[in-house]
Amino acid sequence: MSPVPFDLARIGAGLPVAGVLGELRAALAGGVAVVQAPPGTGKTTLVPPLVADLLHERATGPGPGRVVVTQPRRVAARAAARRLAHLAGTRVGALVGHTVRGDRRTGAGTLVEFVTPGVLLRRLLQDPGLPGVGAVVLDEVHERGLESDLLVGMLAEVRQLREDLVLVAMSATLDAPRFAGLLGEGVPAPVVDCPAALHPLTVRWAPAPGRRTDERGVTRPFLDHVARTAADAHARALARDGAADALVFVPGAWEVAQVARRLRETCRGTEVLELHGRVGAAEQDRATSGRRPGDPPRVVVSTSLAESSLTVPGVRLVVDSGLSREPRRDAGRGMTGLVTVAASRASAEQRAGRAARLGPGEVVRCYDERTWAAMPRHLTPELAAADLTGAALLLACWGAPGGRGLPLPDPLPAPALADAVTVLHGLGALDEDGRATATGRLLAVVPVDPRLARGLLDGAHAVGARPAAEVVAMVSDDHRPPGGDLTRLLAELRAGRAPEARRWADEARRLERIATDPAFSAAPAPPAAGDVPADSVTGAVVALALPERVARKMGDTYLLASGTRAGLAPGSGLAGHEWLAVADVTRASGQAAAGTGAVVRAAAALDRPLAERCAEHLLTDEVRTRFEDGRASARRVRALGAIELSSTPVRPTPAAAREAVRAALAEQGLGLLGWSDGADRLRRRLALLHHRLGDPWPDVSDAALLDRLDEWLAPELDALAAGRRVDLAPPLRRLLPWPEAARLDELAPERLTVASGSRARIDYPAADDPAGRPVVSVKLQECFGWAASPAVAGGRVPVLFHLLSPAGRPLAVTDDLASFWSGPYAQVRAEMRGRYPRHPWPEDPWTAPATARTARRS
Repeated sequence: MSPVPFDLARIGAGLPVAGVLGELRAALAGGVAVVQAPPGTGKTTLVPPLVADLLHERATGPGPGRVVVTQPRRVAARAAARRLAHLAGTRVGALVGHTVRGDRRTGAGTLVEFVTPGVLLRRLLQDPGLPGVGAVVLDEVHERGLESDLLVGMLAEVRQLREDLVLVAMSATLDAPRFAGLLGEGVPAPVVDCPAALHPLTVRWAPAPGRRTDERGVTRPFLDHVARTAADAHARALARDGAADALVFVPGAWEVAQVARRLRETCRGTEVLELHGRVGAAEQDRATSGRRPGDPPRVVVSTSLAESSLTVPGVRLVVDSGLSREPRRDAGRGMTGLVTVAASRASAEQRAGRAARLGPGEVVRCYDERTWAAMPRHLTPELAAADLTGAALLLACWGAPGGRGLPLPDPLPAPALADAVTVLHGLGALDEDGRATATGRLLAVVPVDPRLARGLLDGAHAVGARPAAEVVAMVSDDHRPPGGDLTRLLAELRAGRAPEARRWADEARRLERIATDPAFSAAPAPPAAGDVPADSVTGAVVALALPERVARKMGDTYLLASGTRAGLAPGSGLAGHEWLAVADVTRASGQAAAGTGAVVRAAAALDRPLAERCAEHLLTDEVRTRFEDGRASARRVRALGAIELSSTPVRPTPAAAREAVRAALAEQGLGLLGWSDGADRLRRRLALLHHRLGDPWPDVSDAALLDRLDEWLAPELDALAAGRRVDLAPPLRRLLPWPEAARLDELAPERLTVASGSRARIDYPAADDPAGRPVVSVKLQECFGWAASPAVAGGRVPVLFHLLSPAGRPLAVTDDLASFWSGPYAQVRAEMRGRYPRHPWPEDPWTAPATARTARRS
């Protein structure tokens, strides 16, 4: 047998995970294992070549098969490939390679290939058998990325058909048993635990005096504080040993740039590097490579990218903002975007651990211990908060709509999944049974969101493959257009003036190749195909991709076809346009949101005819009848989704008017009708009998009356629609059961004859109060000598007496008159007879005549 391709002793020198290679070899005898190892232990570097060597040893055919390793981010995949290739003494693209969006460096001899989860997902859709692949290593599964979660379920299913496929999941946290249970066949897969090799770590707290975030995101004063804290801490570290590099964590690319700029102004003689997904490959390589002899000290400012996905060599100091950026879905507004949140404690611990890999380290947390205690223990899985449209399409193409039958770490949330399915039906990507259509399979091939894939497909017909690809490449890569204007950004990208122009151009060429594929060009042309003005190309493609985000100016804000209102960022050049195609709208508050709760971050202008062509399926022309201000009215409305294009008053038809009354009652409740005193009293009497006696006495709650509206109110609906007032007592009597209705006055009388001979009104409890009691309010003197305690509902519900003073104020509440006369009355008499001397207050209330008169008149 030829020698194994990798020298594990050389590659694993000094790596803690090298100590468990024997255990991992034994675990992989069954073909599946889970590795639990903290960041920095070397699992990403050493486990893939170990698996490659095992495949080589077991190979009996023409070749051992490639090891495909997933990394959650492009930067991490490239860095991992570069590091392993260096340790193996080869170049990237030979024995070790990588494939990420827009960048592939592999060859026929590549045995370990680092990829992003999206790349592997699309390979699975193309061929679930994964020909030529001998093993898959899922790295960083603890980050709970949506695509990684999908891969866990799909690969577990693949392995049921391919027993020779080696499958390894690697986690940096203690949730490894969860994945062991999912990947094992009947019994959990073995878990190989590699303890951290941490040196002593000093924790310092450096909270900022003000707020970390406000309605616009991370505050500038807080970023100033992070930069000052990092500069001071790095200066102290250099004074101690002269060689410490620092790693500063902030939530996003914009914050990285702001903190890095401040550090460059203050840290003379120090190299300040930026690390996030949008910096160029050379800058990423520089930040993730070790400092060479003679190089100045370094401060790397990074997003959460450097938490666990990759290692930044030489770090002995970590400065942590305690913030993270995570996807959040706003179902009410139909928006999904990245929001700034408090990082989890698990993430903060991983960040801190980066400082103690090589020797004693220090972490400075830019928050206090109370904030630490309030941080969530673990990060939120992406599937719990993200838009699921792309995931739902992938699962439908896989043959498991909604994830049905797949061993996923968590089920997909039902509301978000339902919204995603609705979107996919609108794109023509799913059939009635939830299976992928031919169009859906076509869209799944494009490595962008399915809506943008639809924009590429339709846009290629409408404006040409190249312009459509350029717009989709721009929108899909989260560029920040100046003033939110995508047309302006596209011009800068084409001219090469934008920092990301080279990467955008590569992506545009790749999407153009997809758009000109015969399968795409044979797809039916959209309604918008035809002449599109040059200055509206961007808006047309965005509108074709996201028709529900076509927007019209309404005063100071824009109304989207979906019904969402949003403001423009201050100073946006888009403010003068009546119509926009919105690519990015996010939750926000403050001046930019203009009171709407949302702000347009990226859009392009278009005109009304083009808006109507691109979103033709949202056009409606209908008569809308509403019941407002006490009467029904109708208008003929032409609309684009929620955007009214024209509205003309018309006469409502009787049937539509009745339906409008029904709809208004269902939405606003029966209080809209205005209950008269008589109708309200009747309803209360019936409610008490229903609550206490049950059937056949009718339920007269709002919900029950609305359900039976046609049984009791149908004849009056025309009158209500015409604006005439209706007494609801007669309609309500239609619900009375016969022959029991004849006993209504006996079981629930309107009045009660008291001892004085007066007929006092009984106040019945509200219809929605099943435990309420009927009440009689009467002057105390009118009940002298009355020992009986009256009851209604056939004697089941005692009447509650509110005994009043001569001035009508409550003196006592009782449902047992006999007990009142024998006890509390004496105290009431003592307090009241001096105040009301003209009224009788006998010592013996049993023998005194009941009266409504004063003592003299009596």
